Amino acid sequence: MSSTGGTWSPESNNIGDTGQVPVAPPAARWRIVVPVKGGPAAKSRLASLPSMTRTELARAMALDTLAAVCAVIDPDDVCVVAGAADARGWLAGLGMTVLDDYGGGLDAALQRGLGWADETPRARAARERPPSHVAVLLGDLPALSGAELACALDAAAAYPRAFVPDHLGEGTVLLTSETARLMRPAFGAGSARRHEQAGHRRLDLDLPGLRTDVDDADSLSLAVSVGVGRHTAAAVLGFLATEHPPERSRAEHPKG
Repeated sequence: MSSTGGTWSPESNNIGDTGQVPVAPPAARWRIVVPVKGGPAAKSRLASLPSMTRTELARAMALDTLAAVCAVIDPDDVCVVAGAADARGWLAGLGMTVLDDYGGGLDAALQRGLGWADETPRARAARERPPSHVAVLLGDLPALSGAELACALDAAAAYPRAFVPDHLGEGTVLLTSETARLMRPAFGAGSARRHEQAGHRRLDLDLPGLRTDVDDADSLSLAVSVGVGRHTAAAVLGFLATEHPPERSRAEHPKG
């Protein structure tokens, strides 16, 4: 059941016209934790962009990521841990659980989300839900599609713990486990190596939208080349229009 009432389907999300093609959800049930930083500090490595533009871009990428998630996962099984008050504001109406990030870094935020994901058998029975696998998914995957996410989750379900590295093979975009208590998040530079050493099975899947997280100008360009969602596309086009407005036509120029 979704938080908005009735039976959930991939089309019954609250994000609006997502541009996501309806696809079959994963075979197993999943609970997904998505960290979203938000605010002026978001995407600080895109230093060439104005602060306001970075904030808008981070919001757009999070919305496209969540649109892909809700194409295949019931919003009741999605938790967003948000680090800025403005982010919590625009996330509040999307039908997912939204938790405050109390600080302490990404892994601390994820532990808060994993606490939400750690259902007791009694709570699960009360909701008439089967046991779920648990996943952590980065919130800056603007080229992600629901089909790619479902494919990755189905592949990960074959292992007690697994992860999908980023396009460079060094970071982590998706971390999974059979239960929240089995998960060992260790995000940051070089996280792929740490997650593999902690016992998560490495899955080098051919899913470019999933594996392209955006941290800097190069990865943003790569995501655009893969194909971003409508929110990110609008944010990028809006920035380009501001920085490089079209020249006025000859008819608009006064005659000399």
